[in-house]
Amino acid sequence: MSTTTSSELPALREPGVGGGLLDVLRWRFLLRLLVRKELRVRYRGSVLGLLWSYVKPGMQFLVFYIAMGVFFELNKGTQAYAVYLFSGIVAINFFNEIFGNATRSVVLNADLVKKIYLPRELFPVSMIWVACVHLLPQVVILMGGAMLFGWHPGPLNLLAGLVALVIVALLALGLGLLFSAVNVLFRDAENIVDLFLMVATWASPVLYTWDRVESNVPHWVWLLYQCNPLTAAVELMHYCFWYPATNESTALPPNLPLWSLLAVAVSGVAIGIGQLVFSRLQGRFAQEL
Repeated sequence: MSTTTSSELPALREPGVGGGLLDVLRWRFLLRLLVRKELRVRYRGSVLGLLWSYVKPGMQFLVFYIAMGVFFELNKGTQAYAVYLFSGIVAINFFNEIFGNATRSVVLNADLVKKIYLPRELFPVSMIWVACVHLLPQVVILMGGAMLFGWHPGPLNLLAGLVALVIVALLALGLGLLFSAVNVLFRDAENIVDLFLMVATWASPVLYTWDRVESNVPHWVWLLYQCNPLTAAVELMHYCFWYPATNESTALPPNLPLWSLLAVAVSGVAIGIGQLVFSRLQGRFAQEL
């Protein structure tokens, strides 16, 4: 009879602690179930259902267009302002939905957390795919609107749009991991995130053009503004959808490729910090919930 030495035994692992975001890849089937469950629960008893994906951003666009485009006359000084505005709204809505829902995701799935083991990261990650379901109709509408203004994108424009959405998803997921873990211990995190989301629309060039910021703030504030990953993401969306719908005479933000690379790096750091905090705190989730 052979004996097994200690060196041949699998390494022991603390219960409830897994491989982080890497475990999501191994539990893809469960991720799909969570996404389906979230969509069913969200639209249960709703008459319009997924049509709200069109109604909400459409109403948001109308309010901002009247306020900023008509009352402040930005539509007169900005070519194809409707496309400029809606491309920014699409990006910021994508961020807000992922970040806001990811923050609440662990608490809302408290029953699953307390009863069975599964990678807790599945809950924030599932919110990316739910947000993508709502993103698709907005992008379709944006493309249709841009075509009315003569949209003629090249490969670089389309790549910029893809990079913008990747930046937004990574940043929102990183922050979502961080705040979803903190929210289990302190419910105040939800209110902090709500304040953050309220400011996010105004802290990036969604409603106004970048040159209005550069000409009205000190240089160090301008640099800080550019360090915001959402600023680069929104400008990349503009470069994808708005810029090819104009005569391309408007100046682009200076050093946009450099700021875009910085945005990718900052979003990656956010993922790392979010995963670290999430891993440290997830052992307390079942107890706190």
